[in-house]
Amino acid sequence: MLNSFADLVTYKLLGLLKGSPLGEAVHFFIYDTIKIFLLLTVIIFVVSYLRSYITPEKTRKVLSGRFGFLGNILAALFGIVTPFCSCSAVPLFIGFVEAGVPLGVTFSYLVSAPMVNEVALVMLLGMFGVKVALIYVASGLVIAIISGIIIGKLKLEHWVEDYVYQIKMGEQAATSHGMTFAQRVEFAKFATKDILKKVWPYVVVAITIGGFMHGYVPTDFFIKYAGKGQFWAVPFAVLLGIPLYSNAAGVIPIVKVLFEKGVALGTVLAFMMSVTALSLPEMIILRKVLKPKLLATFVSIVGFGILLTGYLFNAIF
Repeated sequence: MLNSFADLVTYKLLGLLKGSPLGEAVHFFIYDTIKIFLLLTVIIFVVSYLRSYITPEKTRKVLSGRFGFLGNILAALFGIVTPFCSCSAVPLFIGFVEAGVPLGVTFSYLVSAPMVNEVALVMLLGMFGVKVALIYVASGLVIAIISGIIIGKLKLEHWVEDYVYQIKMGEQAATSHGMTFAQRVEFAKFATKDILKKVWPYVVVAITIGGFMHGYVPTDFFIKYAGKGQFWAVPFAVLLGIPLYSNAAGVIPIVKVLFEKGVALGTVLAFMMSVTALSLPEMIILRKVLKPKLLATFVSIVGFGILLTGYLFNAIF
């Protein structure tokens, strides 16, 4: 139905020629914009409703009592369903440290939350299908868990800024306690509107760029320079993604086109992961609570995991 609507608008109402670069670009924009916003609205509402049971305060309490490997797994899983953005990295980190959550467990959460959130999952399902979405989620969780375990084993607590251990944030109210069904629905509606309000410009800009690439970039261009046989493509994709200020909503429509144009799956995954987990703005914010050596260790471990993921999936698929 969406495809028929995009056909009607593009070729009948606008009179664009089917198969022409402009026609293909406009059709891509109309079809994918409607599809993505429908998916985002429905699934973010469902996830937000479920999230009304899992607040950051509850997350903090659960993680503070789970040490070792189980703590890293739980932290990475909580990262999928709890709110997180670059601006909340510092207070979340301080809250976890104050609650006694081990450093390695905290980092499993810090990697998982921006990389494998509900928006990323929804858009991956809508644009790549179940197979790629599951691969991406599994890869992100593995990187988050292993990164946290390694950082925990290295005992780097002395590389956290000293003032973090002196802050007392106090107990925050567990806002979800005692909520009725109607209140949870209202919470989900508010959260859905709030997330859509934040991500819609990224989605529209990204789909516009994706539409241009879909219509105007020759099919063999990316196969030649970033196809499966190009060894340097994975590290280049990681380096390219780090300085970009975007989130999953902003980058996924672009990488979908890159994938369709012939960029290898591992290279695409590496690019997405570097944008969402190693973005320069987030690193600048984390520098407020981490000493340079710990920040560099974090970037090195996660970066190595992303590179490994890229090469692994390029070799398999």
